[in-house]
Amino acid sequence: MTLKMLKYHTSRLFWLCFLALMLVATAFAEWNESVLYSFQGGNSDGAVPVGGIVFDSKGNLYGATAEGGGQCPPLYCGTVFHLTPPAKNGDPWTETVLYVFKGVGPSSADGSNPGGGLVMDSSGNLYGTTAYGGTGNCVLLGTKVGCGTVYELSPPAEKGGNWTERILYNFQSGKDGYLPIGDLTFDAVGNLYGATVYGGGYGSCNSPYYQYCGTVFRLHPPKQKDGKWSERVLYSFKGGTAGKGGGDGAEPNGGLVLDSKGSIYGTTYYGGDESGECDGGDTGTGCGTAFMLSPPSKMCKPWTETTLHRFNVQEGATPAASVVLDEDGNLYGTVYAGGNQGSGGVFELTSPAGKSHVWTEKVLYLFEAAAGGAGPEAGLVIDGAGSIYGTTYYGSGDELQGSVFRLKAPHKSQGARSIDYLHGFVRAPDGLFPAAGLVLDGAGSLYSTTQEGGIGTSCGHGGCGTVFEVSP
Repeated sequence: MTLKMLKYHTSRLFWLCFLALMLVATAFAEWNESVLYSFQGGNSDGAVPVGGIVFDSKGNLYGATAEGGGQCPPLYCGTVFHLTPPAKNGDPWTETVLYVFKGVGPSSADGSNPGGGLVMDSSGNLYGTTAYGGTGNCVLLGTKVGCGTVYELSPPAEKGGNWTERILYNFQSGKDGYLPIGDLTFDAVGNLYGATVYGGGYGSCNSPYYQYCGTVFRLHPPKQKDGKWSERVLYSFKGGTAGKGGGDGAEPNGGLVLDSKGSIYGTTYYGGDESGECDGGDTGTGCGTAFMLSPPSKMCKPWTETTLHRFNVQEGATPAASVVLDEDGNLYGTVYAGGNQGSGGVFELTSPAGKSHVWTEKVLYLFEAAAGGAGPEAGLVIDGAGSIYGTTYYGSGDELQGSVFRLKAPHKSQGARSIDYLHGFVRAPDGLFPAAGLVLDGAGSLYSTTQEGGIGTSCGHGGCGTVFEVSP
């Protein structure tokens, strides 16, 4: 059973289409795709790369895998990896496993199963989350698995040395979080922000496997080197109540975005309670929300949560990733399902103008699986011209194994965006099922990971996942 299967313990369903919308014609662009690395899994390498990747100033690439690297019941433990670019064009990239997680055991209370990608500080330290592991007393499928951690990996003092891992925080569940998912986010003074899918002390989400409906948290760095980081739960989601409007969100996604005033923006996979749509079982009802958390005017006071939008089946439902903020303060994101043929879409939330406090939602595109893409699980990236890039988990014609797409910036006289499918993932040894956000470099090339595919043989016929590049 993979981390993806355990993530919510609920099925992600494609809903029937209730509303037909006019879509601009699909176009196919001829971009070049290269597999930079195929994971091998097992005890020696990672498998199922998760979350975003990050580059350093020398062009080295870093990321995490949810599995591989040894046994941490009920799953493999997961790894952090490093890819070095080739000295000559055409040569392969070189992978190094920087760290293998140890999980919960008689001699360890390490993290296990990274739940998101990495962020890097100015000193080259890497930060991420593990969905399980740590000192928390959380049990899954009869096994103590921990409640998740936030970790730091520091580079060696001398070239060729070992990286040093340090657990910055152990989640405990209850009023604290449980199962951190998604990438972390830095603010200008070095605080880390993230989300946990469960915990927080409110609502009933996915019982008996997990408790409560999730949190947004902040970790504050110590004043002295090697000191203790302090955690604060900024907001605990309450979920929805069937048949009652105006419900709160449930199961927030990581990869949060901060604006210049310190407000936090994100999405929840469930919650919102739109008349019983998108029933999440114990999570209550609701097709997900986009939210804003505003900092208090005085220290130690509560943060204020504002629900910016409640999604529904017709326009697209259950956002599985966070949002991106443009220079005008508008938000862009993806919804995994709902909409035309139940295949998800891309949305824009326009910030309020004048005295209005209401955000306006606009559906930019609704996917059709047969046309090239369906089920986007990752966030978006915007280039300098205003074009939007992303991935779909399914798609690419009838074989349904993922795509990379671009929504072109609209002409001034037109409101519609046309779509280009830059690459369709078809079969191994290519990657399959991309689920992480893209990284855009200065030359216009895109980088990310796929959760399956490649030439690894220890993960079954689907492969262990890849790192790929798509270039114009």
